[in-house]
Amino acid sequence: MSDKIIKKKNFQNFLKSLKKTYEIFVPMKEKGFFRFSPLVNKNEVDLNFTNTRFSPKSLLFPQSERIFEYTLDETGEDAHILRESQKDFPPTVVVGIRPCDAKALRLVDVNFNNPQFKDPWWVRRLESMTLIGIGCNEPCGTCFCTSVGCGPFNEEGLDVLLVDLEGNYLVRAITKKGAQLFEQAGVAEDAKSNVKKKADEVKGKAEKQIASHVPTDKLKKKNVIDLFDASFWDDVASACLNCGTCTFLCPTCWCFDIQDEVNKKEGDRIRNWDSCMFPLFTLHASGHNPRSEKVQRVRQRFMHKLKYYLDKYNNGVACVGCGRCVRYCPVNIDIREVFNLMNEQ
Repeated sequence: MSDKIIKKKNFQNFLKSLKKTYEIFVPMKEKGFFRFSPLVNKNEVDLNFTNTRFSPKSLLFPQSERIFEYTLDETGEDAHILRESQKDFPPTVVVGIRPCDAKALRLVDVNFNNPQFKDPWWVRRLESMTLIGIGCNEPCGTCFCTSVGCGPFNEEGLDVLLVDLEGNYLVRAITKKGAQLFEQAGVAEDAKSNVKKKADEVKGKAEKQIASHVPTDKLKKKNVIDLFDASFWDDVASACLNCGTCTFLCPTCWCFDIQDEVNKKEGDRIRNWDSCMFPLFTLHASGHNPRSEKVQRVRQRFMHKLKYYLDKYNNGVACVGCGRCVRYCPVNIDIREVFNLMNEQ
């Protein structure tokens, strides 16, 4: 499908028509912050936002999810037998995802969907999902996406990319699935050359506005032990509270814990997000904790994102430059400074 143009006033009706077939998630403002929520009516769509506080990763990897059920009732034939919890995987459209968050899903996918291990729930949700992204005309001051293989109009991981052109959206279909979404609806017209030129100008202007840049050129060649034993980790970790804000907001974090909850004789096995920043994360049943000190946990977070992931998957660093951890860290720990420290060690 060639580039199309759709009027903003028609876009709302387009989303409403999709609700007949798809479950729609859009960014909605709640208590001063945007987050992805189900579309209830056409008046709730607002794509004039910087970025959501939480990434849409939670739509594929919920913060808390029941995965198995069981009974302890000895009178039944299925006592102590785990049964997979019933789940629905309806066709879903996510509207308004930023390019950095779409790329982040692809980075997480190498963990949940690889030749050795496949998370069935992640895989089925991703397969049933169509991602309509929107480029960042006005990137945040803390964004550094262009330094880590991404950008304000990056197309990786998206099915459709929207470019905001005042009263219209340029619609760029990236996958066949994305093209079919708009072709079947018949709400978009072919974009003329002057419109495409304007979209390119918007993209170029946005990329120039990104003032933060981080070095990554030497990370791959660094000796992992040298980085592990570097002298700067105490300084980096000194102010950290181990609150976990950075990891819970990060679109590329995937750590989880599994807990059993029992009410009388009925039990649920639940998967919950966890964080390498928490003291209990690596606590062994024996009582030994290999990362009992704060500095060890802070080092683990950055080493995993900027070195271990890079070495294992050869897929770039596990960071898309969204800047969430920079904006929301209560003690102003800045991953951009750690990039510099590790790259220049």
